[in-house]
Amino acid sequence: MTEPTRKDRFRPLELLILSAIVAVFVGLVVGASTRDIFLGAIFLGVAFIVTLVVLATLAITGRPDDAEIVDLDDQDRGH
Repeated sequence: MTEPTRKDRFRPLELLILSAIVAVFVGLVVGASTRDIFLGAIFLGVAFIVTLVVLATLAITGRPDDAEIVDLDDQDRGH
């Protein structure tokens, strides 16, 4: 079995960071538009969870097949 690449190891962190960015944006927009910090915090939490689930689902379903993996490896090596 091969060791996971650095990109593979940081994939969960990327999903968490993207979810956090979207959640903070949603929380700020809702908080600023309604002037209710508590409602903004609720929307922030909901947006974080929903975004994380959607991104993780897309990451799982978007796995490349063997031909795409070979092509991606060739592109990474500059061939």
